[in-house]
Amino acid sequence: MQVTFLGTSSGVPTRARNVSAVALRLPQRAEIWLFDCGEGTQHQFLRSALRVSQLRRIFVTHMHGDHVFGLPGLLASLGMAGSCSSGIDLYGPDPLPEYLEGALRTSSTRIGYPLRTHPVGEAALKGLVLLDDDDLLVRCAPLTHRIPAYAYRVEQKPRPGHFDVDKARELGIQPGPIYAELKAGRSVTLADGRIIRGEALCGPVRPGCSVVYCTDTVFCEAAVELARGADLLIHESTFAHGEAAMAIQRQHSTSTMAAQTAALAGVKQLVLTHLSPRYVQGNAFTPDDLLAEARSIFANTLVARDFLSLDVSPSDP
Repeated sequence: MQVTFLGTSSGVPTRARNVSAVALRLPQRAEIWLFDCGEGTQHQFLRSALRVSQLRRIFVTHMHGDHVFGLPGLLASLGMAGSCSSGIDLYGPDPLPEYLEGALRTSSTRIGYPLRTHPVGEAALKGLVLLDDDDLLVRCAPLTHRIPAYAYRVEQKPRPGHFDVDKARELGIQPGPIYAELKAGRSVTLADGRIIRGEALCGPVRPGCSVVYCTDTVFCEAAVELARGADLLIHESTFAHGEAAMAIQRQHSTSTMAAQTAALAGVKQLVLTHLSPRYVQGNAFTPDDLLAEARSIFANTLVARDFLSLDVSPSDP
């Protein structure tokens, strides 16, 4: 997996930061999944190395404008480009279809491809799996914000262990299509009648990697549980620790709340995003100060910037 930050500001864009959007690139299937779509997100795609034609799924956390105002334009442009014949799957709060229908209808916009919407509220409240395909699982959880908001976790399913080629050759199994079956852990029958179990030629099962996207929210236990053991936690950090009272009032997180979530969940890396526009170089408090606050609690922390890309790789046992 590769994560690219297309927007890292909260509320409004700045000269250096657009509003919320994060792209998850899945090279093994030539797909991009987008998390939130603030105003100007399609411009950010054009400025990045990402191919918007690979966009297949969009996950929306909540209905505040800095997370959804870019959706109608992006969906319309995909239709005009003709690059989305298979359609887009869109996940988000219950009002999302109504918002999009209204925007597209009143602007006389016809997108010309299937747009499949999936409300996530019930899955989040009941702890259900939102998406389960050949190699990925998506779960979501309710956050604590002024309106319904949801965090998402994308997790690769466990992979078969490393295939022991030398052991296979010792058993008289020559390289060929049969190796693919054995690497997948399946049993095969050889020409001489022997049945070989693929799992006997593979090492321990290897866990997949996982990414959690968590915004907008004040500190909450649901975020900790969803993020438990994740390789990467992307968490909002709208305010500095000194403005915790304002964060609680507006139901946003401080840098230290994000770090506490990461520490309690036992994640491998934390990335702060959704920064208030007040934190810029030259002001009394800067993104570097937010980073220092978070690192005092959780050392392996970064502050996102627009177009920052991070590779997320599975850990071998």
